Amino acid sequence: MSNDFDFDFDFDPANVEPDKFDLLPPGKYIVQLVMSEKKATKNGMGAYLSMQFEVIDGEHNGRRLFDNLNLWNQNKTTVEIAQKSLSALCRAVGTGPIRNIDPLLMVPVYAQVTVAKPKNGYDASNRIQTYLPIDGKSYSAPPGRVRVVAAPTAAAPTAAAPTAAAPTAAARPWARKTA
Repeated sequence: MSNDFDFDFDFDPANVEPDKFDLLPPGKYIVQLVMSEKKATKNGMGAYLSMQFEVIDGEHNGRRLFDNLNLWNQNKTTVEIAQKSLSALCRAVGTGPIRNIDPLLMVPVYAQVTVAKPKNGYDASNRIQTYLPIDGKSYSAPPGRVRVVAAPTAAAPTAAAPTAAAPTAAARPWARKTA
């Protein structure tokens, strides 16, 4: 199958080095959620929330991290694990119950990152172990109110809102100096 268009220039891949994405070392990084999408699982029996985070501070500024949460799955343990991760992200952002991903977009949080060993034919990869609030304060729901409000499984996948510009250093709470 071919496409009927020309680049209008000659491209030689030997003249351009591809990006190399070395793993980030384990540690705590300031990130913000920049994109998310609901995707079907390989077997078609469920769906997961695919999230893309951008490191927004430090020597790895601009690097991307990914987290997939199996929120729609027949395996209850799998869903429970995903809900715990989503709860950590919501609490780090400082939000209560949510109906969609919008309140979590573009809000700086700490991501505790580890390196997952190679498995099932995949190379080693970064893994977000948990999310933590920047200011050390976390949202706490009243007793009995901790729950995840997920979109119905019949809902079509939605992409996140367009990425907004990163906040300036003066607007970043972690960049402010305290006396």
